[in-house]
Amino acid sequence: MIHRFGSLPSIENLQCFLAACSHGHFRGAAAEVGLTATAFSQRIMQLEEHLGVRLFERTTRKMHLTEAGLALMPAARVAVSGVAECLKASRGEAPALTFTLGSRFELAATWLAPSLAALAALRPSWRIHLYCGSGPDILDRLFAGLLDAVVTSAPVSRAGYSSTVLHPETYSFVGAPALIERLPLSTADDCPRHTLLDIDRSLPLTRYLTSSPGPELAFGDERYLGAGAAMHSLALAGHGVCVLPDYMTGADLAEGRLVRLFQERPLLSDSFRLLYRTDSALSTALAALARFLSERPLT
Repeated sequence: MIHRFGSLPSIENLQCFLAACSHGHFRGAAAEVGLTATAFSQRIMQLEEHLGVRLFERTTRKMHLTEAGLALMPAARVAVSGVAECLKASRGEAPALTFTLGSRFELAATWLAPSLAALAALRPSWRIHLYCGSGPDILDRLFAGLLDAVVTSAPVSRAGYSSTVLHPETYSFVGAPALIERLPLSTADDCPRHTLLDIDRSLPLTRYLTSSPGPELAFGDERYLGAGAAMHSLALAGHGVCVLPDYMTGADLAEGRLVRLFQERPLLSDSFRLLYRTDSALSTALAALARFLSERPLT
């Protein structure tokens, strides 16, 4: 068959070449591929003639790869592996895929990692790595090409990227019952008596409260804790009030470990999305991943 690069070498000859590289001599390599030593030598000679280079230096006692042989070896491995994947695809077998997914720490621990564990039973040929970081960090890594996709609730409008909504993300303003009993918090006038917890000075979670319609809120103090999980722990311990996603606080609210504050003031909402490059070679797999994750309830 004529390819646009010219006549291509036989895949069987490449397999013989790799077997010889592995064994270091023709006799063992010939046995591996089920050929006689003479037939095996002919295969190697055919490949050398086809490529126009010597691949091995051979003496009666030893054999070693030439510079051309050393250069060919990794490319031959890729070629043989690629043909094997073609066979799998033609038989309807799922190809092996490896990619890296970015997420915030809390979401990965409570929802994404368990979801990927469940996915492994359905997609055993997929190998998914997780990278956990802050919201800005994972986006920076995606745009730098260091991640294949991210799960994010950050608003992103960037040409060349596809975004699939996975789940709505709702929030509540919460505090510990003992704290609220000691220091009531029912109106904006009560805020100066309380410490506000958030991730950093930009108050990324508090904005879901302060950007909603209602009076301006000014708190007596602020503590920056770097992660929602740390905010959650300190809120449970009564060290401040904060806005947290409902998937983190649902059980605490139901069991009375936290109480919802300012219930008459609806908070803004958001959504988790899977974001990836539109032209990614993994776009079909990532679209399938998005469909799977959209069916997994947030926990």
